[in-house]
Amino acid sequence: MSYLAFKHLHVTLAVVSIVFFVIRAWWSVSESTLLKAKFVRIAPHVIDTLLLLFGVLLAFMLGALPGWLIAKIIGLIVYIAVGTIAIKRGKTPATRAIAAVVAVIVFLYIVGVAITKHPLSWLF
Repeated sequence: MSYLAFKHLHVTLAVVSIVFFVIRAWWSVSESTLLKAKFVRIAPHVIDTLLLLFGVLLAFMLGALPGWLIAKIIGLIVYIAVGTIAIKRGKTPATRAIAAVVAVIVFLYIVGVAITKHPLSWLF
């Protein structure tokens, strides 16, 4: 497969990942029992593992680790940390809601870095 094909798969998985995250965050804030469904507990791990796998593959295909890619990786770590607060570690619905909003903002930062190829993301 070509770089472009892997990139399209990566972008598609990113869209699916954030949509599913927002749904799960809503369920977490509203304390819905849907969050406990087996599919809902397993699917994000499968989606995000594939997303990361294609991201790593794309990085290897680039043959270097430019600054913007390092910024995406750091953003991903922050997104995961805040996302866990939004979905399960936040003690109150308000805490989970704030964490969800922060996680989406971090996700948008990551998208901006990917598009602009600059660590300043949308500010560049």
